[in-house]
Formats: sequence, structure tokens, C-alpha cells
Amino acid sequence: MTQGAGQGPEVERTAVLRDFRVPAYVNETGPYGHSTHPGDVVPVGEEAYPEGYTPTEQDLPVIHHGDELQAAADPAARAVDGPGPLFVVGDVHGYLDELTSALQDKGLVDAAGNWCAGTARLWFLGDFTDRGPDGIGVIDLVMRLSAEAAAAGGYCKALMGNHELLLLGAKRFGDTPVNSGAGTATFQAAWLLNGGQKTDMDRLQDHHLQWMARLDAVEEVDGHLLVHSDTTAYLDYGDSIEAVNDTVRETLTRNDADEVWDLFRKLTKRFSFRDEGGADHVRSLLDTYGGNRIVHGHSPIPYLLGEVGSEDDEDESGPVVEGPHVYADGLAIAMDGGVTMAGKLLVQQLPLDI
Repeated sequence: MTQGAGQGPEVERTAVLRDFRVPAYVNETGPYGHSTHPGDVVPVGEEAYPEGYTPTEQDLPVIHHGDELQAAADPAARAVDGPGPLFVVGDVHGYLDELTSALQDKGLVDAAGNWCAGTARLWFLGDFTDRGPDGIGVIDLVMRLSAEAAAAGGYCKALMGNHELLLLGAKRFGDTPVNSGAGTATFQAAWLLNGGQKTDMDRLQDHHLQWMARLDAVEEVDGHLLVHSDTTAYLDYGDSIEAVNDTVRETLTRNDADEVWDLFRKLTKRFSFRDEGGADHVRSLLDTYGGNRIVHGHSPIPYLLGEVGSEDDEDESGPVVEGPHVYADGLAIAMDGGVTMAGKLLVQQLPLDI
């Protein structure tokens, strides 16, 4: 979820808008350097990222931590056993402990946080950083689980969220002015406004940036169309899943601040499936990209239910979120449980039994 992106009238703002002034600490050390935070990982060598690699391909590179992981999965074993169960994860926003606990509850990782689900398939719907205390730790975990799952015959994959675009933009463009559609803004100011954490920026390394920039925006798995945002803006970027993902990657590769801002702004839009005509909007995406149901994060379930509050409220009681929210004539499944609002970080096996 993101504020201040020039989203236009279709966006309902529930939080108090802050100004775009950037605290002095952001620029006190010049360009962000690498820290020696104990949570850092050793940067992955260039050989780990062959040309054309994306984190959603089946044959994921092994990310070495010592000598823990050496072998890729045996495709023949997968062919005999068939695909494992499918799981999706909603917005994490830096809440590493809550994520680890939720994955353990579903039997996907063991007590040490290592993959233990064999051929299971796990999809993250984006928004790994900002607001919570350890966004880089979340990215490190997802990257490691991608290697461990692939070695076990399953997979762990991730989609591009608007907060990945925001963090990439803040790192690449900083205080460079962009045309926000509502005046002049900067990625740095928007990142801070929307929960950017200095500790994440200090620990952000090249391999994190490469990984985020190569994430897909849309995928279809077992009849489920997986996206981050509950918006029809994906239709602006192509008439097929491949076209959308290629366009997003090409936009990031061109490295134009205004173009990346426009992408960020569009993928920050929300509520397209909630109100009158919402089911038709879902159908337009399903008809274009395939699938029988859309599964998304981005908009916290309490917002979709019309509950009062925001991600910046200090009320620690939090909303009551029991599980995913099915709506839009049963065609949409919302997975953002509002962990930033003291809600629940959702990990759900698909299909739903409804």
C-alpha cells in the first residue's frame, strides 16, 4: 500500500497525508553504502544471474550460504510426483518474524527457517519492505527459500509490488524531481512518506536491487491470476502476461525517472474490484490474461471491508482478520491481512474450499 503517488480520484485515502520534506539523515552520508549489519548476506556473484534470468523461472540459481545448497532439483522427480500444493503469501512489509511464524504454521519452513515443504509451490504477492522493521531480512529469506525449494523439487517465487518499485526508485533516483500528476515529487520523499526504513536502505545491496528489478508483475498458476495490486492498470502494459512482464522489466531497464514513477503510480492504484462494476473489472483481467480467479495483495482487507483506520493508526488492538477475503462475485481473493495495522500476515493454500 502506498500514499502520495498521484493516484487520482479513484483512490480512497484513509491516512493523513504528510509533507514530502526529507529528513536530514537521508543524505548525511551521501550515496548509500554497504553496511556491516549482521543480517547482511554475502553479495551473489555475477555468475548467479545468467542473462535473461528472472526470479520466477523454474530453474532458480542457488544462492550459496557457505556450502549449504549445491544441487538443483531433479526435473524427473517432479515429473513423477507432479506439482506440489500451491500457497500464496500476502504483503509482508518487513515483518520478518511474523512471516517466519506464518510459514512454519503452514509447514513450509522448519523451526530454523529452512524450506521443509518438498515439492510445494510458494508465491509471494509483493511488498516485502517498508513500514516494518526488517525488509531486507525478508528479501534475504525469500531469496534463500527460492534456492532451497528449487533444490527440493518445489519452488518459491515472487511478484513485483509497488513498494519494490518505490525502493528501487528511491535508491536509483533519490531526490530527482518527477512529474507526479499532482505536482512535483521525488521517489525519496514518497519512500519516506510510505514507511521507508533507513536500516533497509543502509543494507540494500546490488544483488537485492537486481533481484527486485527482475520480478514479474503477473503470473497465472492453476487457474489463479496472481497480481500484487487490485487495479486494472496492468492492462496498460500489455495484452498477455508475457507482454506485461517484459514491459515492466524494459521500463526499469531504461531507467527513466518519470517513466518508472508512472509505473509506480499506476501499480499503486487500488479498489478497482471492490465497488460497483468491480466484478466486471476482474473479468476484464481474467479474459485478457487467463485464469478463473484473481488473487492480489496491496489493499488491506479491513479497507476492502470498509473498516475505519489506516496503516499509521496507533491503536494496537488492530482489525480482526481471520483469512483471505473473497469478493467481486467470488472472482477476487484479497491476501493483504493488514499486518502493518496489527492485523494478520496471511499465508494461504489454494484453491480455497469455498
